[in-house]
Amino acid sequence: MLSILGRPSSINVRKVLWLCHELGIPFDNVPWGDGDASRKLDAPAFVALNPNKMVPVIDDDGFVMWESNSILRYLAATRERADLYPIAPRERARVDQWIDWQASDLNPAWVYPFKALVRQAPGYDDTHRIAASVVRWRELMQVLDQQLQSTQAFVCGDRFTLADIAIGLAVHRWFVTPIEHPPLDAVATYYERLSSREGFRRYGRNGTP
Repeated sequence: MLSILGRPSSINVRKVLWLCHELGIPFDNVPWGDGDASRKLDAPAFVALNPNKMVPVIDDDGFVMWESNSILRYLAATRERADLYPIAPRERARVDQWIDWQASDLNPAWVYPFKALVRQAPGYDDTHRIAASVVRWRELMQVLDQQLQSTQAFVCGDRFTLADIAIGLAVHRWFVTPIEHPPLDAVATYYERLSSREGFRRYGRNGTP
C-alpha cells in the first residue's frame, strides 16, 4: 500500500491525498508533523526520508519521494493516467506550466497573508507585507481568471488535470482568507465546478484551511 507521510492539514499533503482519491489508490496517511512528539519532522527517522524536513513524503513499495508536485506527476504517470498528465509533449508542457506557476508565483503571494489572517501564526504581523502580498495575490488571481475565461472549464482546457489539483487547493485558500475579493466570475465558477468532485470536497473544501 502507498504510504503518505504528512499531516492532512498541509496543503501539499492534500494535493497527494486528493490525487489518490482521483486515481482510486488505497493509501495509508501517517500524519508526520501534526504536533505529536513522536512524529516531529526533525526526527532522524523522518530526516532519513526527506533531509528538507518537510511534508509530504511518499513510500510507494520502497520508492521514497518528496516534493508534492513531483509526487503528483509520478503517481499519475505510474498509474498511466494520461487524462490527468498527458503524454503528448505540448499537452504535458501546458499542465507543467500551470503546476510550476502555482509553485513559483501563486504560492509565494498567498503564504504571508494566509498565515497572518487565517492561521494567525506568530511572526506574520507586518501590515505592509500583508498588503503588498495581497496586491500581488490579486494580480495572479486575475491571471487565473483570464485563463479560465478562455477555457470555460478547467485550467488547461475542457479536461481536469493535475494542474487543477495544485491550483484548486490554492483557490480554496483565496476564498477562505478574509481580504477584499475583486469579482472574478470565472474563478468563482471554477471553484464550484471543482466542488462537484468528491476528492475536492473531501481534501480541498472540507472546512479546514
